[in-house]
Amino acid sequence: MKIGLFTDTYFPQVSGVATSIKTLRDELIKNGHQVYIFTTTDPAAPHSEPEKGIYRFKSVPFVSFTDRRIAVTGWVKVLRLAKQLQLDIVHNQTEFSLGMMGKMVAKELGIPCLHTYHTMYQDYLHYIANGRILKPKDVAKLAQLYMKSIDGVIAPSERVLDTLLGYGVTAPIKIIPTGVNLDRYLVKDSAAEVAARRARLGYAPETPVLLSLSRLAFEKNIQALIEALPDVLVAVPDAQLLIVGDGPARASLERQVRAMNLTDHVTFVGQVDNDQVYHYYQLADVFVSASDSESQGLTYDEALASDLPLVVMKSDYTAELIDDPAIGTVFQQRLGLVNGIVYYLKNRLAAEDQAKRQQKLHEISAAVFADRVLAFYQECQARRADEAAVLAAQKNARRFPFMRGGK
Repeated sequence: MKIGLFTDTYFPQVSGVATSIKTLRDELIKNGHQVYIFTTTDPAAPHSEPEKGIYRFKSVPFVSFTDRRIAVTGWVKVLRLAKQLQLDIVHNQTEFSLGMMGKMVAKELGIPCLHTYHTMYQDYLHYIANGRILKPKDVAKLAQLYMKSIDGVIAPSERVLDTLLGYGVTAPIKIIPTGVNLDRYLVKDSAAEVAARRARLGYAPETPVLLSLSRLAFEKNIQALIEALPDVLVAVPDAQLLIVGDGPARASLERQVRAMNLTDHVTFVGQVDNDQVYHYYQLADVFVSASDSESQGLTYDEALASDLPLVVMKSDYTAELIDDPAIGTVFQQRLGLVNGIVYYLKNRLAAEDQAKRQQKLHEISAAVFADRVLAFYQECQARRADEAAVLAAQKNARRFPFMRGGK
């Protein structure tokens, strides 16, 4: 099958969306399919790489969200290229420029167009004129309009499904959680390598380390982790909070750390290349997140694959993922966050917990993810073929009315 993935976000941009797309691409290629990425230019990777199946189109930074980009030209080129590649499926990963181009390509080629709804935009409206222009009801109308002619929609979680149904989206929707490339996380650094990496951060081998790994944006609620740290230190005085990532909230978070006199217990690493992230999971003891804006929580899956217990904000997604203390715990209030962290720092995961974790890992593996997506592609192709057959039969009936009823 020849598959076109249309996205405004792809590497070298660092995000859960980019990781999700690359995971799907790599797994589909591994299964013998041809996958082509249609995406934006980027200052760090401005040119297309046809030999890798990556095509980039001129873009500019997105309004008030400058580390993301949006294509501004390429409509004719995209269509010409898609025809040359003879695509069988268009799979959009964005509702913006390249998503619109993907819909156009699918219509012109007469092939199915699917869409993954990655982003809960109502959580990000403050980035556009401080939320004064677009309101949640506007997001609902735009989403409904965009997906009106889509053949199938992938929702990475129950929360996304419920949101789309609430928006009035009528296209067929299937829940397919994003998978994780387990091979990367199952390869363990040696004890010496972990100790050396810890030492570079100023940690002793036995120092308890809490890991926060995400874009440093205000909706990730990292400030709540910092606020709770003094309570954790009462029970575990040598605990350290390691914050990996970068973004618009970093300066504010650093000020908060200084104001709370926590500079000896909080370390900001900055942005880390995706292929190096697994090292940071391996040097930590507990993964923590207070974000309530996650639609798929890819970092949660990565932490699970790295053998870390999770202490994260309760949501529809996390309640489904974290269904056993062997995986971790969810919280709603600060006390729950503190108690969860202290529990897992003082009570390491037992050997018998591994069977439960392995079953969960199978469910979130990249292989299972790709198999489910491919099955949905085929389902949408079959549905489109059936609809085409019905339309053809109706057309023939109108052209040859004397054939009705056998007369």
